[in-house]
Amino acid sequence: MAGETIGVAVIGTGFGQKIHIPGFQIHHRTQVVAVYHRAADKAQEIATQHQIPHGCSSLQELLSLPEVDAVSVATPPFLRKEMAIAALQAGKHVLLEKPTALNVEEAREIEQVAQQQQKVVGLDFEFRFVPAWQQLKAQLDEGYVGTPRLIKVDWLVPGRADPQRAWNWYARKDQGGGALGAFASHTFDYLAWLFGPVKRLSAHLTTAIPQRPDPQTGELKPVDADDTCTLMLEMQAGTPCQVTISSVTYGGRGHWVEVYGDRGTLVLGSDHLKDYVHGFKLWGAPVGQSLVELPIAPALAFPKTYDDGRLAPFIRVVDHWVNCLDGGRALAPAIAEGVYSQLLMDLAQASHQRGAWMSVSP
Repeated sequence: MAGETIGVAVIGTGFGQKIHIPGFQIHHRTQVVAVYHRAADKAQEIATQHQIPHGCSSLQELLSLPEVDAVSVATPPFLRKEMAIAALQAGKHVLLEKPTALNVEEAREIEQVAQQQQKVVGLDFEFRFVPAWQQLKAQLDEGYVGTPRLIKVDWLVPGRADPQRAWNWYARKDQGGGALGAFASHTFDYLAWLFGPVKRLSAHLTTAIPQRPDPQTGELKPVDADDTCTLMLEMQAGTPCQVTISSVTYGGRGHWVEVYGDRGTLVLGSDHLKDYVHGFKLWGAPVGQSLVELPIAPALAFPKTYDDGRLAPFIRVVDHWVNCLDGGRALAPAIAEGVYSQLLMDLAQASHQRGAWMSVSP
């Protein structure tokens, strides 16, 4: 496969249309050859709009196309396991949105089928590919903070703060909705990437807006998915970590990761409230000094940026995934990291229900 063009089918036309289709069309090694929507006329309309050869309303039809080498799954979480496993069993590689599935059992099922089929499943954990985050990782690896004493994460945005925002799958816990799945899935992945595994965690999940209007009828429907999560973690190394995530905070401070150590402090953050990738900067202070903005190494910069900040890191995710396909092995972030993030999400749900700390098996 090395050097060859990879024919990709995109399943899921929300985030799939905004980011996956343009991302694959921009990448020099991938070509979008098919798109899936359950309604045939809509599938054809989307295909025509994006100059994609095939608009399919049947998964079987899409997976039987000989030009499809790989499948990108950008559906809501409750459909991911079914779609990913069907693609793997049809002999296709898979790129999967996060959260990986509805629970860790489903995520492990995807991992098992990928191993049986000897196919690569990549995960779209974008923050690993954002320059300022890569600079933070480099500074941590070089010992800038020394031994971490405290990790603090705030991710406070107003995306769902308006009670009039329509009810949909995101409002339903049973369909994988909520801030834990949308945000903490990323947080659990980047904490593991930056600081190693978690030893135990405690979580409290709340829903500030318990009803939202049905988009068809306007009738208020119940919301049982969380919109705010407060988490405490103890890392395997013993470092305490506090995480506050909310999608209903007007004028929230954005997304910040603070690391306090015995040799210094690093602060990564963006106050951009509409685009969760744009605007990250990194500040540092050795002990006894004031925080100053740290430069991002030119080698880490995106070759090109786009109006939608999510596109540049997604293209890097695609690049990483393509390299994995060429090499015939899945390197992080892949399905193993997706399983781990999902495990921590499940333990957070269990902690909330039981009101107790949950240990994470090594």
